[in-house]
Amino acid sequence: MELRTKRVYDDPAPADGFRVLVDRLWPRGLSKEWAALDLWAKEVAPSTELRRAFHRDGLPWDSFAEAYRAELAGPAHAAVEALRDELARHPVATLLYGVHDEQHNHALLLLDALGR
Repeated sequence: MELRTKRVYDDPAPADGFRVLVDRLWPRGLSKEWAALDLWAKEVAPSTELRRAFHRDGLPWDSFAEAYRAELAGPAHAAVEALRDELARHPVATLLYGVHDEQHNHALLLLDALGR
């Protein structure tokens, strides 16, 4: 299985394979038809409190990453395992996220957690 990440606002492509939105909130201005999702896995997204601390309150990336990894290993563990099982059924899967920063986003951390 090959896992990738991509902004949900980028054009859908056949090479994306199984497309999974991993944000808790629906992306602004995007129709469900255009997003071409196969699954919306909001349970594996950062908690509302953590998302707000990072995006609104300026929580540093390293602190966010540590807290999100703890969420993935704790409260969201069952959802991560269920997603891993679903993704294993597809040769290619793309985790979709809405933020602009391609270097500092939770989808990369989730990708790492799913790869273990």
